[in-house]
Amino acid sequence: MENIVIGTRGSALALLQAEWVAALLRRHHSGLFVQIERIVAPADAAPDVPISRLGTKGLFTKTLEDALLTGHIDLAVHSLKDMSSAPSPGLSLAAIPQREDPREAFVSALAGALAELPDGARVGTGAPRRRAQLLYLRPDLRITEIRGNVDTRLRKLHEGQYDALILAAAGLHRLGRGNAITSYLDPSVMLPAGGQGALGIQARAGDARVHEMVAPLADRAATLCCTAERRLQEVLEGGCRVPIGALASLDGDVLTLEAVVATEDGARMVRDRLSGPADQPRALGERLAARLIEQGAAEILSAVRAAGATQDTGTEE
Repeated sequence: MENIVIGTRGSALALLQAEWVAALLRRHHSGLFVQIERIVAPADAAPDVPISRLGTKGLFTKTLEDALLTGHIDLAVHSLKDMSSAPSPGLSLAAIPQREDPREAFVSALAGALAELPDGARVGTGAPRRRAQLLYLRPDLRITEIRGNVDTRLRKLHEGQYDALILAAAGLHRLGRGNAITSYLDPSVMLPAGGQGALGIQARAGDARVHEMVAPLADRAATLCCTAERRLQEVLEGGCRVPIGALASLDGDVLTLEAVVATEDGARMVRDRLSGPADQPRALGERLAARLIEQGAAEILSAVRAAGATQDTGTEE
């Protein structure tokens, strides 16, 4: 019997995502034995420590990537938005399966929508991208960092520590907590992180067996959209720890990409969109990145990096 070992973080959401990929593999490969290996990432081992004190790179991915490189596991399942947009030496993004809802979710018992929050309301999020867009729309809001898994964040909300939370809709859906969502933030209001809602299946670059095994799991629309979003982030040298939002949509043979770059205080923002042939997603990402740079994105990101923006939400939370 052929077997394969999937590496994943140990959170409830990460395990659900790994189990979902395992089920797809079993469906496509009769008789395949799939083992799931839990691996603790540094950020998971210190859930109460602010991300800014843990470092800036690979907090949710490096331990899994190391396990891949040593052969301890055969593939890793990541939340795609946690993965670096730049290739990791010796590894490759083998497949992007069908994408969940990429939108942001507004969760609150105080208001039905972001616009209905009272002046000075406390909103919990650890992502600079969300903070920037929130303050651009509502400079009166008090944005406070929040960590922990979805249940922990919801508990803190219900205890009154926050008036509202911004969470990834995908994580709530996957955990069966969609009923916690008060409303969705339209992408015209807040753009998600590039790759949000999608999973990235990572393997060793030269492992033909695993690449062939996971190839049927790739979804065309998700792959094209996420490729454009990730290429834009790569050109801008951004990730989920700097205020960059990107979302692509596919309509027939046309791919449309929209992106935003902002200072974390929301004082400066550039936003643009561009369409192009669906079979050229990387080129579309590069072209839109160039347009944003012309509009001042490089200066904004230089200022953000100089200020040391290092917070992160981690996974689909």
